[in-house]
Amino acid sequence: MKLSIIIPVYNEEKTFLEVLDKVKKVKLKNTKKSAEQISGVPEIQRISEHIAKEIIIVDDFSTDNTRKILSKLKEKNIKIFFHQKNRGKGAAIRTGLKYTTGDIIMIQDADLEYDPAEYPRLLKPIIENKTKVVYGSRLETIRKNLKNMYKLHYIGNAFLTLMTNLLYGTKITDMETCYKVFRKEVIKDMKLKARRFDFEPEITAKILKKGYKIKEVPINFVGRSFNEGKKITWKDGIKALYSLVKYRFVD
Repeated sequence: MKLSIIIPVYNEEKTFLEVLDKVKKVKLKNTKKSAEQISGVPEIQRISEHIAKEIIIVDDFSTDNTRKILSKLKEKNIKIFFHQKNRGKGAAIRTGLKYTTGDIIMIQDADLEYDPAEYPRLLKPIIENKTKVVYGSRLETIRKNLKNMYKLHYIGNAFLTLMTNLLYGTKITDMETCYKVFRKEVIKDMKLKARRFDFEPEITAKILKKGYKIKEVPINFVGRSFNEGKKITWKDGIKALYSLVKYRFVD
C-alpha cells in the first residue's frame, strides 16, 4: 500500500524543511488480520505491512528562497514540480493530484500548523475499511485549539461548515481543514477547478455529491499569525461560501 502526500508550497523557507523532515520520519503501518491453519484450527494473526510514502511537492512560484531549497532536494520517492507563475494553493494541489500513484492521497501544508504525527490516526479508518474519506477536525477539540486560532477565522470556519451541513445534509465540524485524506478512487474522474483556498469547499462539495461520507478524526492545531506567513483572508471566506452554493447545483 502506498500513501501519496501532496505538499503545496509558497514562500515557506522558514518552515518547509522541518515539515518535510517530519513527513519523512513518521512511520506508517497497515495492520491486517490473517487466518492460519494450525492443527486444523484457524488462528487469527495480526500482520503488519509497511505503508510506502510518495511525497509530491508543488512550488507555486515562491519569491523567497523556497525554490532554491527545493532545487537541491534529490531524494527517492520525492517528486518536485514548479509553477512558472503564482496560481494559488488549489492549483498547486491539482498539479500534485496529476502525479499521484498511491492508493491513498492526503494534503499537507508546508507550514507548522498541522503535525504529520497525526497521520496514523488519520489513516486508520481508511485502512480498516470503515470509510473512504477522512478529515482531520480542529474544531472537535475546540477547547484546546481555539486559543491557537484567530477568532475571526474560527467564526468563519464554523459558519462555512454550518453552510456545508445545511446545503449537503452532512454533519461535519471542520470543512476548511487542511488534513483531507481519501482513497484515490474517490477523486477519480473528479473535475476540480479551484485555484486558491476555494479548493476546500469544492472538493468537499464534490465528495459529498458523489455519496461518500466524511469521517472526522480530532487533531491538534497550532495556528500562525499573518506576520508568520498566514495567507487566508476574509475574501477567501466569501469565495468559499460562493463555491459551496455553486457546487450544490453545478459540477
